[in-house]
Amino acid sequence: MQLRKENILIVDDDVNILELLQRHLQSWNFHVFKAISVKEAVVILKDTTIDLLITDLKMPDIDGSELIKFVSEHYPNLPKLVVTGYPSVQDSLAAIKSGAVDYLTKPFTKDELKTALDASIMTSQDQRSITPKISEEKNKAYGEIIGHSEKINKVIQVIERVKNNKATIYIKGESGTGKELVARAIHYQGKFSRAPFIAVNCGAIPENLLEAELFGYIKGAFTGAETNREGLFQAAHGGTIFLDEIGNASLTVQSRLLRVLQEKEVVKVGATKAEKIDVRIIAATNSDLKDMISKQTFREDLYYRLTVVEIEIAPLRERKDDITLLVDKFLFKYGVEYKDRFVKITPDALKILERYDWPGNIRELENIIQRAVIMCDKIIEVSHLPDHLKYSLKSTSETLQPLKVIEKQYIEKVLRATGNNKTKAAEILQIDRKTIRQKLLE
Repeated sequence: MQLRKENILIVDDDVNILELLQRHLQSWNFHVFKAISVKEAVVILKDTTIDLLITDLKMPDIDGSELIKFVSEHYPNLPKLVVTGYPSVQDSLAAIKSGAVDYLTKPFTKDELKTALDASIMTSQDQRSITPKISEEKNKAYGEIIGHSEKINKVIQVIERVKNNKATIYIKGESGTGKELVARAIHYQGKFSRAPFIAVNCGAIPENLLEAELFGYIKGAFTGAETNREGLFQAAHGGTIFLDEIGNASLTVQSRLLRVLQEKEVVKVGATKAEKIDVRIIAATNSDLKDMISKQTFREDLYYRLTVVEIEIAPLRERKDDITLLVDKFLFKYGVEYKDRFVKITPDALKILERYDWPGNIRELENIIQRAVIMCDKIIEVSHLPDHLKYSLKSTSETLQPLKVIEKQYIEKVLRATGNNKTKAAEILQIDRKTIRQKLLE
């Protein structure tokens, strides 16, 4: 009996049972991970490759049946074995229906555990060999990207094409659409996943420091440079550097980026000697770089160097098929974080979320779900959703406005509410101060 990677996760609130199972499993040379709650188990599942789950059913807060359902949806190829001290026909049927391979009643012998373990492994191997396409279809996550809409599938198809080479990639999309998740998927789904991934928000670093942060500096290069320091490009050597909000980079930084792309080398601030680097560059922005080129605030030659491969992420209003999956993800995330349980949502509340156009995209949806989970007990109802998501009476003579006008009006509203504190407004809007200035000038 041998599993692919020999990692078994056992979940039970009874420490004695955990120790008993661990002794038996280790005697068969399995690696064992233990969790005394579903919440701990989920953390392990997200950070570790697990080959078999063994879980109790009756546990405080979140019970084992909910864990089985979660694993069946998020890890469809992972075999599941139920061990319980409270057997019943209903529990048995529910566990099997939710995806458990076998059902073992406490107390059990070592031989009984081995028989159940063999059955779980054999069934799982048969399922993987016979129905891989079905399993793939059930798993709607690609890395951290959630969705099954046509537009998300097109993004994933491009990622599959580029993940194993180091072509420069440009990701464009509105704020909150998940540009960094796409960049991370490109890196972590490919063969360079063990190399560094360095994410840099070019809008969050002051303009006078960005150059030094990216390329490093030598002692004495400027006031405060007391030692030599490696830059973020050097830190990403062999891997990927993700330059978010690239439109905020100064023309000086843009010129140096162009050299990096052309010569595959960097020069530290204050230095004269170049250093060769091996880095894949992924850039992203919600700005219109072509418009910036016409205004001479972005270099045209750099634009064409960055856009060897271009990926456009559709806004959430154009991929509403994905809303239910995203809601499920955030319900689980914040339900476990704030309530120590799975939180559900009523069909009426879900319909409101599906109807709304989400100008803030996935980031706005996540914030709404986070707030609703905090405000509800166990189920999110319509009353837990903000009023602006719901229908309101409007004049039939109301005129439609361009999105950038609405964005500007909302930014001005937030600034008024914060007493014109741009730092606080930027935190609430989840954009940087420079982007606020740009949008107010549009």
